Amino acid sequence: MSLLTVRQAAQRLGVGYSTLKQWIYQGRVRTRLTSGGHHRIVEAEVDRLLAPSSPAPRGGARHAAAGAIVSISGRNQLRGYVDEVRIEGLLAQVRLRIGDQTLTAVITRDAVDELKLRRGDEALAIVKSTEVMIAREAAHDGGRPVSTPRPGKKRARR
Repeated sequence: MSLLTVRQAAQRLGVGYSTLKQWIYQGRVRTRLTSGGHHRIVEAEVDRLLAPSSPAPRGGARHAAAGAIVSISGRNQLRGYVDEVRIEGLLAQVRLRIGDQTLTAVITRDAVDELKLRRGDEALAIVKSTEVMIAREAAHDGGRPVSTPRPGKKRARR
């Protein structure tokens, strides 16, 4: 049984330290207190928090609110936690922490109000796009980029 500090657990969960502390104070996260009064979190508790709360329905995400059922056809769903919500005029910038990555979306202020998005809330980013770009950083060898000749192409001599 391995115990993690709040900072270590927050990093594994992909949330901020202060967010995890709030969850502890709200009773959403079980901890053990050290003799010095510091919170420690068992790895199994972190695993519980990382596990999906319920399996996703086969037909896409479903949510019942006020008697309505909403179904979403988007299959590229990324689950994370709201890191920041900035509202300016009619638009809002929402930063979602997904593991150790951050995704930023610009949505309407009305959408933020309707979803009641607040820092620390769990949320889904649903990506619906016709184009996806994939990139890699260039490998370096002694400060110079290393290039690999394409099959069928001869490498120029220097």
